[in-house]
Amino acid sequence: MAENNNSGAIQVDIELVRQLAAVLDDTQLTEIEVEDGTRRVRVARKVQAAPAAMHMAPPMAMPAPVAPAAAPAEVGASAPAATQNAVKSPMVGTAYLKPNPEAKAFITVGDKVAAGDTLLIIEAMKVMNTINAPAAGTVRAILVENGQPVEFDQPLVVVE
Repeated sequence: MAENNNSGAIQVDIELVRQLAAVLDDTQLTEIEVEDGTRRVRVARKVQAAPAAMHMAPPMAMPAPVAPAAAPAEVGASAPAATQNAVKSPMVGTAYLKPNPEAKAFITVGDKVAAGDTLLIIEAMKVMNTINAPAAGTVRAILVENGQPVEFDQPLVVVE
């Protein structure tokens, strides 16, 4: 297919732009740029901060968490008190304790956190939502594992 070469006119490959936009959607990137000789195409999108709390109904029933078989009696008795100060999940999704698989965890038990510090991320409908510390304190317990599905109002982290 021959292209008209008007001097000064920009030739845009719409199919390439669509493919790059699809890559952005698939990879959760905010920007991508490709170069082919003298031609360069950059596709970017605005990133909007996720709402502080999103209430979503689960798309399907999720199985209830399974309690460890050999849990000591005193841990079971103190569990309600331990989760009393827990930061709870504002949505259904998948909890991530690290920003990416190679990075270190946002928090560990015993860490001091300030109000607003990131505790973990919950991915819901391909959107990464940061869960922040509501107040300054010390991380006493992390109640979820990296990559674990979580439900609305599920205790995630105890900060006292």
